[in-house]
Amino acid sequence: MRTLTGKELAAAIRAQTEAEAAAGPQPRLAVVVATADEASLWYVRSIAKAAAGVGIACDIVDLGPEAAPERIGETLAKLSADANVHGLMLQTPLPAGASAQRLAAAIDPRKDVDGANPLSLGRLAAGLPAFPPATAAAVMALLDHYEVELEGRRAVVVGRSTVVGKPLAHLLLDRHATVTVCHSRTRDLASVTSAAEVLVAAVGRAGLIGAGHVAPGAVMIDVGTNPTDDGGLAGDVDFDAVAQVAGALTPVPGGVGPVTTALLLRHTARAANLP
Repeated sequence: MRTLTGKELAAAIRAQTEAEAAAGPQPRLAVVVATADEASLWYVRSIAKAAAGVGIACDIVDLGPEAAPERIGETLAKLSADANVHGLMLQTPLPAGASAQRLAAAIDPRKDVDGANPLSLGRLAAGLPAFPPATAAAVMALLDHYEVELEGRRAVVVGRSTVVGKPLAHLLLDRHATVTVCHSRTRDLASVTSAAEVLVAAVGRAGLIGAGHVAPGAVMIDVGTNPTDDGGLAGDVDFDAVAQVAGALTPVPGGVGPVTTALLLRHTARAANLP
């Protein structure tokens, strides 16, 4: 079995991004945060650190976990109108009563580097230029990096979120895969997933996918990042069990995650150079 790590690909993307960032005005990314969730805050800090490494300025706008939806929306609108900000993202989770989908509509699509605005998602579905959600783009980048053939192959995505599942299904369709999307109402999940040649798990349930869910030799992409009791991360896939069946499998951590962060920064550098 091949282990599809993201380290080498992420490094290549970062090098490309650093060159692009140096070729024009310094790109600036603003990340709006309204949570006390430690895993989320750790991710935001990792983005800021990675941004500094490639010459991108990163402003963390922390509104606090009690921020009202109106304040979050006003902040996003203000940053969208700021000519010095090239990339803008809203970190989740959000305070009770705040809708990520409604608030993301305040992000200028030209600055929507994580593909959260419904307009960005609509353009993606229509095959028009848009920044895709970085995690969905990272899955595609990993498949390409490891030269996984997609045209005509059966691909199954487990999860229908607007962050990963739905946009990823469109990206796979654009590459001529035959795509099935599974979710919490799917009957007999294993009977569907075990027919996949390329299987992506993006649900947020540790160990959901076991050996019985995977066809022999299938390519398995694990998008899950579930906190463990010892402070680590676990994927949606039972790695040890699935490794006995799959032909290729991404680890957690070290698979999709590093590529996601690298692509988010590449989107920011490219947003800074839009005409």
